[in-house]
Amino acid sequence: MLKCGIIGLPLSGKSTVFNVVTRAGAEVKPYASGKTDPNRAMVNVPDERFDNLVRIFEPRKETPATVEFVDLAGLSRNASKGEGLGNSFLSFVSESDALVHVIRLFENPDVPHPENSIDPVRDWSIVEMELIFRDLGVIENRLSRLQAKKKNIPAEQAEEALLEKCQACLLEERPLRDLQLTPEEIRTLSGFAFVTLKPEMIVANLDESQTDENLPLLESLRSMASEKGLSFVRVFGKMEMELADLAQEEQAEFMQDLGVKEPGRNRLITEAYSLLGLISFFTSGKDEVKAWTLRRGDTAVDAAGTIHSDLARGFIRAQVVSYDDFAAHEASLARCREKGVLRLEGKDYRVLDGDMIEIRFNV
Repeated sequence: MLKCGIIGLPLSGKSTVFNVVTRAGAEVKPYASGKTDPNRAMVNVPDERFDNLVRIFEPRKETPATVEFVDLAGLSRNASKGEGLGNSFLSFVSESDALVHVIRLFENPDVPHPENSIDPVRDWSIVEMELIFRDLGVIENRLSRLQAKKKNIPAEQAEEALLEKCQACLLEERPLRDLQLTPEEIRTLSGFAFVTLKPEMIVANLDESQTDENLPLLESLRSMASEKGLSFVRVFGKMEMELADLAQEEQAEFMQDLGVKEPGRNRLITEAYSLLGLISFFTSGKDEVKAWTLRRGDTAVDAAGTIHSDLARGFIRAQVVSYDDFAAHEASLARCREKGVLRLEGKDYRVLDGDMIEIRFNV
């Protein structure tokens, strides 16, 4: 199961955002007494298409797609040198598949900022540089071993050249995700678990007094995220966590009174799912409606194997219709067949997000 690691400076509201996303009720306070074990929770991925299929088919069982979130300890300045919980933190970051970077914009005199002021772009840079330093350290260790050998085999020579390219990028204070690496190069680097190669999104954590879209600090952070090519979501962490126990109608009314158009929770989960490179396809019927998870670019036979290995082994064809076409044709497979939008695809068909699939197989 792929997982998103929630990172950020101490007291940025990471555990609050974790609770907003997961509704897990994790303790909200700074990590203390050497505690480094992260909070973990599986979260249903919000999807109106799935909800509509449940209403249409009224199945005995409904199974949405899920994604795992991990709330990691706060990353302090100089964590890459082992200060604070640095080494433990960075080991957990390396195990994550994508990074959800929480940046503090809220003021709270009872929760002093570790840098003594609110500056979201600076805070992002502090954490980013610690991640860069970590990857540089890994590269330097490996290069020193390669360069100490009298003679390297061709594979090691190629690895050394690739690592030197990565090192040059990091020394320019740029993350490795900025490099246009080939699939072969990514495979070569996979064992290093480079943290700056992982996809990242920025979550601006605001309070209920910061509902204005034109906040200068928010705009500076949003602009930086756009410049870096990073996904950006804003959440009202403390407020959304406190609203979680209310009915949806009460939540909507409360947020409307505050001038908040929509909670950040659903968008954050959806963006995180996409950040992991995941898509959903559906199987549906009276027994069960299920959202299955695939990597973007996977094929029909991959989808079959996700459902059951026998379906992949005996794969013949996949009957496919997109959810949008299904909804546009009276939610009727017969109508979809009449209009030619229900089709048969072979094993090499690349599944698209929202496809409704039935596998034909023979074992």
